[in-house]
Amino acid sequence: MSTLNKGIEKAEVTLKWDPSPVGEPDNDLDLIAATYEADTLAGKPVYLVHFDSRSPDGTITLNRDSRTGQGFGSDEVMTLELERLAERYTRVVVGVAIQQGGGRKTFGEVPHTEVQIREGYTDLVQDDFASVAPSTAAVVAVFARDADGEWRLQKGLRGFDADPNTFTALMGT
Repeated sequence: MSTLNKGIEKAEVTLKWDPSPVGEPDNDLDLIAATYEADTLAGKPVYLVHFDSRSPDGTITLNRDSRTGQGFGSDEVMTLELERLAERYTRVVVGVAIQQGGGRKTFGEVPHTEVQIREGYTDLVQDDFASVAPSTAAVVAVFARDADGEWRLQKGLRGFDADPNTFTALMGT
């Protein structure tokens, strides 16, 4: 379908946080993208993109992955080339999950946590997770096709109290 209304073509999601204090388990946060078709708008996604993976067609990639939050700049970076996704994909949900291997940890316990979503040089979302501080995982963005087939961003954080594996089954609900 042809339209003059431009949607989001390519987005970048960045995540940063501070390392844990010496002697405590690492703060390990992960960006996760779940892709859905029109007939699977909730539940199990068609595929997931997270650490050590990318989408089958290369349209969603995790360019940087940190297990500790150490270093300068963003700790995790994910690129979503939405305009290249096949038309059968109608929704991409992006979330953040905190690894729970060293014991239960929430966003409120991870200092200076921030997510930013940009299209080119335009900031679409910037959030510090304060609204979901007691959560262990959160949906940070939902990209969905509109009636013209253009990608739109549905803003708003939604917190979950779930380990990373459980979160991937819940994030599309």
